[in-house]
Amino acid sequence: MARVAVVVIDACGIGGLDDAADYGDTVGFNTLANVAEAVGGLRLPVLQSLGLGSIVPLRGVSPASSPVVHGRLAAQGFGKDSTAGHWELMGVAADVPPPTYPDGFSPQTVAELERVTGLQFLCNAPANGLAVIEQFGEEHLRTGKPILYTSQDSVLQLAAHVDRVALEDLYAACAAAREVVDVIRVIARPFEGEPGAFSRTTGRHDLALPPPGRSALDVLVDRGVPIHAVGKVNDLFGGRAIDVAHPGATNASSIASTTSLLATLDHGFVFANLIETDQLFGHRHDAEGFHRALREIDAAVGGWLELLREDDVLILTADHGVDPTAPHTDHTREYAPLIAATGSRPPRAGHRHDGVLADVGQTVVTHLTGRPADELPGRSVLDGGE
Repeated sequence: MARVAVVVIDACGIGGLDDAADYGDTVGFNTLANVAEAVGGLRLPVLQSLGLGSIVPLRGVSPASSPVVHGRLAAQGFGKDSTAGHWELMGVAADVPPPTYPDGFSPQTVAELERVTGLQFLCNAPANGLAVIEQFGEEHLRTGKPILYTSQDSVLQLAAHVDRVALEDLYAACAAAREVVDVIRVIARPFEGEPGAFSRTTGRHDLALPPPGRSALDVLVDRGVPIHAVGKVNDLFGGRAIDVAHPGATNASSIASTTSLLATLDHGFVFANLIETDQLFGHRHDAEGFHRALREIDAAVGGWLELLREDDVLILTADHGVDPTAPHTDHTREYAPLIAATGSRPPRAGHRHDGVLADVGQTVVTHLTGRPADELPGRSVLDGGE
């Protein structure tokens, strides 16, 4: 009756991949290391004890004397967003680049969006999600036209003020857009407040395509393992293979959901996302905020370790980067950190494991069912050293 919890610290990359330049990311990008430098050193005692500072040098985080399983995981498929990263963690790598719209959506696409939604739109360009609300929010309030924008990722986003467009109407417009636009994700971005003081609400909703192939989640379903998704994980997989979706619009709610599951769940897989390192701090180049979020996560990890049973496994990782020193505000193509602790107290010493994102899914399947998923890439991070 083992449990495995995989917690994705969103955008918490740990060094540029070899192909980062293909994504416009120059040498030297490293989200965690550059956050550490910007704040004068990270203060993460629990993660330090588990081996975070043993993966790469991090200011303020010393190498652990007896680290658990630790290392870096590389993406093999295309993309550097949450969808690509979470899919690949579960063994599904995109084999072709997803469609992106560096000049905005074509006039034909916008006309089709207007037809299926009955709306007209502002902006239609790649944009920072906070800046675009400040730029177009007042006009949106005056006209009622939602703000349509994209990014470097394969995404269409619609932002609307909750007092001008009802939440259910924004969701309906996004659902209609999902049917006619070739993107991986359509995202509803409700916001509130007055001009000059707009802020996003927690009503974000992602409409993602389902993974293009079978994932570790499908294997777990076939083998009778219950799957609990926390935060945006359910949306990223289009609800496929998820038994129960739990709240997680903020880090506090994701941490609370994960804690409750580890305290009460008899058996199964918990797949959680902690969104704020990306959504609130990474894209804003707010290194201090990023560090505060990491410190809150560090404290939560300490509590989770106390809730683990002997046969349980807790894996901490990421999906991509969002380096605060980058000249842009988009995601960065980076390795994901890996920390994997078992339920012994104190956690048993482990080994260095450098591999691929898909190793996480294989670890989950192998540990919970006793055998790997032969049809999926990767290998268990618990299977000895390099």
